[in-house]
Amino acid sequence: MTPPTGTLRTGEPASARLGTLAEQGATGALSTETGIVYLAAGHVVHVESAVTPDLGDLLTHSGALAPDGWWEAIDQAGRRCRVGRQLVDSGHLAAGALELCHLGALFDAAYFVLAHDGPALRFRPGAAHWLGAVRSVPVDTVLRESRRRRELLHRIWPEPAVDRAPLARVPGPDAADLPVRRGRTLAQVDGVRTAAQIATALACRTFHTLVELRRLAAAGLVTPVAPLVSVPTSAPAPASAPATVSAEPGPSPRPAAPDEPDTALLRRLLHALEAL
Repeated sequence: MTPPTGTLRTGEPASARLGTLAEQGATGALSTETGIVYLAAGHVVHVESAVTPDLGDLLTHSGALAPDGWWEAIDQAGRRCRVGRQLVDSGHLAAGALELCHLGALFDAAYFVLAHDGPALRFRPGAAHWLGAVRSVPVDTVLRESRRRRELLHRIWPEPAVDRAPLARVPGPDAADLPVRRGRTLAQVDGVRTAAQIATALACRTFHTLVELRRLAAAGLVTPVAPLVSVPTSAPAPASAPATVSAEPGPSPRPAAPDEPDTALLRRLLHALEAL
């Protein structure tokens, strides 16, 4: 017997739960340990994860959208869950450009949420994301693409720690000797940034960045930074609670002074969009 949409079996994998919700034509938000999948009538309409750049980061850091335009849409339409529609209606962004960037962000986040198929934690019937409807994707398509990405990355380099840990450079060939995209990616590795932070700095989709980072790891040019282990000299301090994904997500806080976009990168992105 299929459980009600608001309940979960203990330890039920997220992929299995999504399949059930798709069959039921459910609308709401499914939370996992690594992110949230939003559904409308059984289709995926948005996915967010704390370890990938959000749509606003991708649009504003690439120069496709001015930060003021993004925050104006949040202010005017966030409560009505129509931020995407507001961006298009206000003329800040073409509908096709929004769909392209939205799908990239959706599949990037879905990889982290579904690649290791952790347990589903909670389903909130009727919950909607503040972005609103942009384009829906069948659950089967999202699951299949997440598996494809996991298998591709495993073939390049089988160590998944590269995806989330801070990364450090290993002495080797100069970045000038590498393909352009790989060299640009290597230049952002500083011992502190994670793959998601590097993707944000490059205004690039996370998966494309992961491909280059895994290639760099396979070549012995980058390595995950091992966490520091401290030896207590007295009674240990109480452990802090683990970080969790908010059950009520919202847009990131408005930055005080947004970075200026990389002009050369913006030109390359514009050429790419023209080619598409």
